[in-house]
Amino acid sequence: MDIKPRSTVKSCSLSLESVQKSFGSGPLFEDVTFGLEHNERMGIIGRNGSGKTTLLRIIAGCETLDGGRVVLPSGSLVAYVPQNSVFEESLTVLDAVFEKGSEKMLRLRDYEAACLELESAGGDQKHLLERVSELGHQLEIHGGWELEANAKSVLHQLGLTDPTQRVGDLSGGLRKRLALARGLILRPDLLILDEPTNHLDSETIAWLEDYLANYTGALLLVTHDRYFLDRVVNVMLEIEKGRVQRFEGNYTHYLEKKEEQALQRETEAVKREGMIRRELAWLRQGAKARSTKQKAHVERAKALISGPKLETEKNLELAAPLARLGNKILEIENITKSFNEKVLIDKFSYKLKQGDRIGIIGPNGSGKTTLLEIIAGRIPPDSGTIEVGKTVIIGYFDQESRALEEDMRVVDYIRQTADNVKTADGGVISASSMLERFLFSSDQQFTPIGRLSGGERRRLYLLRLLMGAPNLLLLDEPTNDFDIATLVALENYLDSFAGCLIIATHDRFLLDRVVTQVFRIEEAGQLRGYIGNYSDLKDLQKKNNREKQIVQDKKNEKNSKQIENSPMGLNGPASTATPRKLNYKERRELEDLEKRISESESRKTELEKLLSVPAGDFKSITTLTTELEKLNKQLEQDMNRWTELAELT
Repeated sequence: MDIKPRSTVKSCSLSLESVQKSFGSGPLFEDVTFGLEHNERMGIIGRNGSGKTTLLRIIAGCETLDGGRVVLPSGSLVAYVPQNSVFEESLTVLDAVFEKGSEKMLRLRDYEAACLELESAGGDQKHLLERVSELGHQLEIHGGWELEANAKSVLHQLGLTDPTQRVGDLSGGLRKRLALARGLILRPDLLILDEPTNHLDSETIAWLEDYLANYTGALLLVTHDRYFLDRVVNVMLEIEKGRVQRFEGNYTHYLEKKEEQALQRETEAVKREGMIRRELAWLRQGAKARSTKQKAHVERAKALISGPKLETEKNLELAAPLARLGNKILEIENITKSFNEKVLIDKFSYKLKQGDRIGIIGPNGSGKTTLLEIIAGRIPPDSGTIEVGKTVIIGYFDQESRALEEDMRVVDYIRQTADNVKTADGGVISASSMLERFLFSSDQQFTPIGRLSGGERRRLYLLRLLMGAPNLLLLDEPTNDFDIATLVALENYLDSFAGCLIIATHDRFLLDRVVTQVFRIEEAGQLRGYIGNYSDLKDLQKKNNREKQIVQDKKNEKNSKQIENSPMGLNGPASTATPRKLNYKERRELEDLEKRISESESRKTELEKLLSVPAGDFKSITTLTTELEKLNKQLEQDMNRWTELAELT
């Protein structure tokens, strides 16, 4: 992370004036001008290669300008968290967090280091106690305790629990979290984040949303996470063809404004075509008819006809054939996998069915990628079996894009699969045409893969994967490095994908769009299934938490009444009678009830979704309605009995 004081005027938190930047292939930015106020949180979006990261680097002072200027208030503190931060390997987590901070942060670092030294010291500790006391006194004088509380909260939420751990021993994901922690703890005047949700699980992303919602400085970020944009930012900036356009509001408001603009352009195009038809008719009357007209009218007519036509934006076209899928697809039987004595997957069984669209979620390191690697046949389970049907063609989109070869030309990489490709509609197109559908220009097609951007490499990898006509797609964090336009195209493709889908991702929007069942990897490698998408799961969890709280409140109220009605009154001693505990049979009943209630709630959600769809004959609707009524009655009985037993635990 880069932390830099920038200077000049105090008009607003950030101002860009006629910024220009070019690379070897031509101009990236032309006359980029916009401002950011101190209370604004701006999200930047645009195609891969449009210059989003370059713009952030220019603002952070890490990239030079070809023209224009970046203006910030005098003495402003700017913190930039790039996608891949560089740290000195020998630093501890504590030193890395505070090494470039303010005087207050450095004082807090010294205090935390002294506390750690005191904790691990032996023998005479008087001098350490005095140092801790003095540093604590200095923190109190300079208002550092609020900073200390914030630092501990941020580090804990981001999973950085060992301040003595060396940076060189951290994984790539933890290094990303370390850089993010440093930026958040610093509390700069301007915080710049490049893809902050990468390497974060869903729970941590939700925490970060809440944290940034209360952030008091100016915020500038690039992310493909559309829920994150909707919940965090209040201004959008779109980069398109070297220019920028500002939109007030979050991502949803941006989409609404873009739709309005598209309709307006369409209306203007229709008007222009009508004018052209009228002018053509007039010009075709011949020289005799035109001789009576003004020369200026003739010139205007010619200019109108020869003027530039309305450009239509090129969109990514995802279309590929699908191999036939037989009855037997994938049968997983009691697989177990451990690494370094940690159980990631424990006795997991599942039989994949036609049309299954499964999302795999869980904290980082919980085993999501491991499960996909086992299914893809890249690593074996420790025990258990996996049987793949004879007609199954697996397409595995892994995080590292391992099949890419740096020195190979783009078009040659695709031709390794086929020179000509069958499309989903039965047509045949060349490999070069398929690349054009995936937005690779003729020049890019002869470029070595190593020169492509991260997003372009992932897009190329996806194209080759789909050309293999897979009918079982395994997607591991597919949204990393994709721009929003590519994500929308991918989601549209998956909507109509007739095969089976298993996707491991933290992208909540994608999970809501494309999956109908979620497996969550929980403690000790247990996988628990839920019917519905990610939002359905969160709603179910909230409902269960509310019901448990109601039960607990009733239990507390009952205990309070028992105390009030005791012979000694409210302030008398507690009863010496030993409360009855659950016997073995009741404990088993309680466990069975919890399992049955969870299954009933999942089935209830499924039935309600089926009944919400207007399609279907009267007989099937009646059957579903009857089942739902019976399920509600049984669920009510089970909940009442669960409440009785839970009060005895």
